[in-house]
Amino acid sequence: MSKRRGRRDPWLDEEPGRLLKFIGAAASIGFATGIMAATFRILLDEASRLRDLLLEWAQGNAVLGLVVVVAVCSASVAAAAALVHRIEPHAEGSGIPRVEAVVEGRTEPGRRRILPVKYVGGLLAMGSGLALGREGPSVQMGGNIAVTVSRLLRLPRHDLRVLVAAGAAAGLATAFNAPIAGGVFVLEELLRRFDSRTTLATLIASGTGFTGAQLLLGTETEFRTTAIADPTLGQVPFILAVGVVAGLFGVAYNRAVMFGLRLADASAWPVEVRAALIGALIGVVGWLSPTIVGGGNNLTQQALLGQGTLLAACGILLVRVVLGVVSYAAATPGGLFAPMLVLGSQAGLAVGLIGAQLAPGSAPEPEALALIGMAAFFTASVRAPITGIVLATELTGSTAVLPPMLGACAVAMLIANVVKSEPIYDALTARATKAARFNAKET
Repeated sequence: MSKRRGRRDPWLDEEPGRLLKFIGAAASIGFATGIMAATFRILLDEASRLRDLLLEWAQGNAVLGLVVVVAVCSASVAAAAALVHRIEPHAEGSGIPRVEAVVEGRTEPGRRRILPVKYVGGLLAMGSGLALGREGPSVQMGGNIAVTVSRLLRLPRHDLRVLVAAGAAAGLATAFNAPIAGGVFVLEELLRRFDSRTTLATLIASGTGFTGAQLLLGTETEFRTTAIADPTLGQVPFILAVGVVAGLFGVAYNRAVMFGLRLADASAWPVEVRAALIGALIGVVGWLSPTIVGGGNNLTQQALLGQGTLLAACGILLVRVVLGVVSYAAATPGGLFAPMLVLGSQAGLAVGLIGAQLAPGSAPEPEALALIGMAAFFTASVRAPITGIVLATELTGSTAVLPPMLGACAVAMLIANVVKSEPIYDALTARATKAARFNAKET
């Protein structure tokens, strides 16, 4: 009988004391990240509530209301950009690309002040209504906590990079109440390997982070869904259509985001002035339509309940693409996950509403295609299909459309690969690495 050949997992030969220290570090990083991300989410929800109250007041005060809203949003976004630009440039944007560059060893771990700048800047930027998500900042803050703990424990450089990834997993897990998706995203996208040691650290941090967050947040899923019927073979054309639409749209969105960043990088205007103008634009849009600004969870929720018309879905798609690109170019803290969920769910809803007109009674429910669209759009943009499927499932608690979701994600990924679209985080990581080298020379 032939013996199985392979490389022995090195962690099996590791000293128990060293391994326990490493696992203990992962658990403590995860728990601290969970508490931090939970408070960030609570305060961000409160900031959004105050923004909604301001917009409600402004609706009844015509010109004065508009002036006040524009002034508040403009000042808040400018302040967030100033914090990043003048105190910690590495706190700009999502934070996931920066974490990915650290994990890959392409840039040095950041300074401790990334966390407070990301925290306060994120509250200012997203609280003002920028179309950004809380998950990116939560991921980077989790990674920054890992850097601090690793240095305090004097862990070797390799362990530090693994624990940064583990902290990132905890950040994503707590941002969306999705512990499995947090671990899977880091293993699939950041580490891109599943060896025992890194997998164990990532899952422990994700699990303890989720546990810590639940002490403050509770255990409800992020979104609610209606009862979805089991899929049938006759619905395959509509499911494939979602994959095609999400694939093409995801490619276009990636290119739009990078184009917006190139324009911003080439701009001679001061960062704070550019951010103030973007904040003013958000203020105007919010005054005209308060529900369209912000992270967009309300829009995703509507799509998952099948609410809306085809015209409204298409309008939301167009406006949110523009707001998303402009918001990310403001050089403030803020992530891309939540905006992707809005776009994917609205794209799926649009296909579902068309299907309901073309084949009433036999097409899938629009809300089912909205759920499939979330995973498919994420797959096309990020090129992490397992994460997309697990994330959509954990966010809703629904497993009814897992088989068709697999098919739609495969189609979306195929389209993105055929047109040679670079995954969004790969493109952003290259940009973050270049920026880190430039900032290092400046300092």
